[in-house]
Amino acid sequence: QVQLVESGGGLVQAGGSLRLSCAASGRTFGYAVMGWFRQAPGKDRSFVARINWSDSRTYYADSVKGRFTISSDNAKNTVYLQMNSLKAEDTAVYYCAAAPPKHSDAYYFQGGYDYWGQGTQVTVSS
Repeated sequence: QVQLVESGGGLVQAGGSLRLSCAASGRTFGYAVMGWFRQAPGKDRSFVARINWSDSRTYYADSVKGRFTISSDNAKNTVYLQMNSLKAEDTAVYYCAAAPPKHSDAYYFQGGYDYWGQGTQVTVSS
């Protein structure tokens, strides 16, 4: 079992910044990728960013590229999502997730991940 706990959400004005954290515990060995997804009201959960534990390579959704940065602290088993230049359309519940090794395309979809955190609300006021 892997436990994931997100923190750092909140209310921010458009143009502001927030940093989300995701602390992983339990049987984390063997999980290759950590991802961030988000779900806005009435919409499906969608991919935001992911990072490989082994080489720290990162991947982003086009909608956040250049504004969001995902990073990891392997010693702390923690992944971060730095969100800058926030927009109203970034308002959503943000989830982190853990995935075992698989074909890289799978990491862009919810089904590619085995464990999920409880989510943290991010609200951007315009």
